[in-house]
Amino acid sequence: MSDGFRTSVLRITTGSAESVTDLTRDCEEFLAEAAGGADGLLNVFVPHATAGVAILETGAGSDDDLLAALRDLLPPDDRWRHRHGSPGHGRDHVLPAIVPPHATVPVLGGRLQLGTWQSICLVDTNGDNTRREVRLSFLG
Repeated sequence: MSDGFRTSVLRITTGSAESVTDLTRDCEEFLAEAAGGADGLLNVFVPHATAGVAILETGAGSDDDLLAALRDLLPPDDRWRHRHGSPGHGRDHVLPAIVPPHATVPVLGGRLQLGTWQSICLVDTNGDNTRREVRLSFLG
C-alpha cells in the first residue's frame, strides 16, 4: 500500500425497515484524518449482496421517493426466484444492479467535492440483515 491509501470500516445498524442512511458526515470525519488536507478520491463500498450506495439529496423527500421508486421497480412480493428470507427478499438481491454497491467521490484539499444538495447514502431494502459494513477508502 502507498502512503496515500487509507481505509476504515463503518458499522451501521439499518433496522428492519427499508432505509436510506446518510453517510456524508461519517465520510467527512474519515477524510479529516485520512486525507490530511490532500487531494484524491474517496471510495465508498458496501460488501453486501443486498445493499447499495447512492448520491442524492436527503431530507426533502428524495430519500423516500427513492424507496418508493425501488418498491415500484422491485416489488416486495413472491415473484422472485431467489426465495430464502422474508417474502419478497429476492428483490433485495437485485437491488445492487440498480443502486450499485459503491461510489467514488473526488476530494480536494481533504474535502468532499459534492454538489450543494448531494449526500452519500447507504440504501438498504433488506429487513433480514440489520447490520451493515461500509468500507471507506481514501487514495491520495
